[in-house]
Amino acid sequence: MNSFSNRLTRLFGIRYPIIQAGMIWASGWRLASAVSNAGGLGIIGAGSMYPDVFRYHIQQCKAATDKPFAVNLPLLYPDIEKHVQIIIEEGVKIVFTSAGNPKTWTALLKQHGITVVHVVSSSKFARKAEEAGCDAVVAEGFEAGGHNGREETTTLVLIPAVVQAVKIPVIAAGGIGTGKQMLAAMVLGAEGVQMGSRFVACVEASSHPAFKEKVIALQEGDTQLSLKQLTPVRLIKNAFYQKVQEAEMRGATKEELAELLGRARAKKGMFEGDMEEGELEIGQVGALFDDILPAATIIENTWKECCLGLEQISDTFTAK
Repeated sequence: MNSFSNRLTRLFGIRYPIIQAGMIWASGWRLASAVSNAGGLGIIGAGSMYPDVFRYHIQQCKAATDKPFAVNLPLLYPDIEKHVQIIIEEGVKIVFTSAGNPKTWTALLKQHGITVVHVVSSSKFARKAEEAGCDAVVAEGFEAGGHNGREETTTLVLIPAVVQAVKIPVIAAGGIGTGKQMLAAMVLGAEGVQMGSRFVACVEASSHPAFKEKVIALQEGDTQLSLKQLTPVRLIKNAFYQKVQEAEMRGATKEELAELLGRARAKKGMFEGDMEEGELEIGQVGALFDDILPAATIIENTWKECCLGLEQISDTFTAK
């Protein structure tokens, strides 16, 4: 496949502007290294890792690839100071931050020569990330899986708004899992895409096989944004989701919802494979997948489809 060059590929030192999201319980070193070796940017998801486990995954990833990779650092993580220290000690070059104020850690990370990208759900937060010194932003729309913005702005609206609001590169996320969707995002002004759900249904993902099978069996409407009183999260409809819905319908308090969610609910579903009582986070785009593929194949298919789509559009607009 032909390589590609723009501000984003040069910023990360990667071949294709395709980034794998740092997803809890799905994105360990095997997935991150496989994506990076295929020419994208793999990301280790730190949100589900204790500090010693986090260090292990970074070390394993360094051994498995000589290509750039990143870590995703949720800023609300309770042991974040330890995670930041590990990132610095292990020489990680790229960090994607999320779920918090980018001002808190960006300056320190950049002092150590680390490229910092922050995940945002609005133009307002994109500007704050730029002001904090971030090198790029991920603009993630309402369609996304996992934890979501409260604004519920769709990707089609969010991307051009954020592109207009900031001067740093914008990475599109939320509802993107195919090459044609990637092309659409880049036409809107994004310089690359971040895909999560597509890589959940991936051979190298550490998500449970039952979860992968659940994802590729999804139909439109099988997910719903829930738990808005806590932190909005898009869930697959199952027994746990129904309990959440019932609690919200009767006006449950934040405390009641937090008790219902409990601890390790996401691990129970996505990592351990309980498809009914587990918390199953995935994006709407899961309804478009029907196979579990190696990471390299996903990268190849996405880029080929993006380039072919561009040719088809060019032919359409130049046809007499």
